[in-house]
Amino acid sequence: MTLLEVSQVSRYFGGVAALSDVNFSVSESEIVGLIGPNGAGKTTLFNVVTGFLPVTQGTIRFGGKEITGLRSDRITQRGISRTFQASVLYLQASCFENVLIGCHIHYAEPKWKAFLHTKAYRNEEHRMRQNTEELLEFMGLAEYRERLAGELPHGQQRLLGICIALATQPRLLLLDEPATGMNPKETVGLMDRIRQMQKRGITVVLVEHNVRAVVNVCDRIVVLDHGHKIAEGKPDEVMKSPTVIEAYLGKKDDGVA
Repeated sequence: MTLLEVSQVSRYFGGVAALSDVNFSVSESEIVGLIGPNGAGKTTLFNVVTGFLPVTQGTIRFGGKEITGLRSDRITQRGISRTFQASVLYLQASCFENVLIGCHIHYAEPKWKAFLHTKAYRNEEHRMRQNTEELLEFMGLAEYRERLAGELPHGQQRLLGICIALATQPRLLLLDEPATGMNPKETVGLMDRIRQMQKRGITVVLVEHNVRAVVNVCDRIVVLDHGHKIAEGKPDEVMKSPTVIEAYLGKKDDGVA
């Protein structure tokens, strides 16, 4: 079943097209890699899908319903969450508190129940705290639960950002350069966790400069270059495409070895 459908989406900044008539879809429980050279439009595409930027033209559908133009918080509530290239953490809060904040987006009880500390509120709060503990364990951060986010090594900060995104209970998770700054061992561990997310029924779209990691973990790859989709398919097929190779390495000048 198709979960996300991007149809003829363009985004202009002044007269410059950051995205131009981009079309692609993502099926449920799929891991899709979104790659391309710097400035290809990858983060812009994440921004328009999640409502951080409006589209200039085109439509975006999620779960069969159009979400074009919705506010980012409404899109998150519908089941799309994302991470960012830069860490977006409450640095003076503990890891546990950071993830618990993410859980509250689906807080189901009226606010007056929280104010009065009713039994329904206490039950909901207990459920969210349990979920927070489970997510920290899943991401390998249980031992850091009481550490301030600002005190974590860079690799653990990246994992905490993913943990917060998972706390919103997404059906679709968009990961923007999650392995940036990680060492090879940390990157392998992250890719293993992404596969585990897939087994849990979470669909993942991954932007990552580590092409080897993308090829190893993704079911399918979409390639952007200068805002245009230039290739799409299975990883081994896409990486052999002359168009993709040219986008990454450039075109040889005649007479130059």
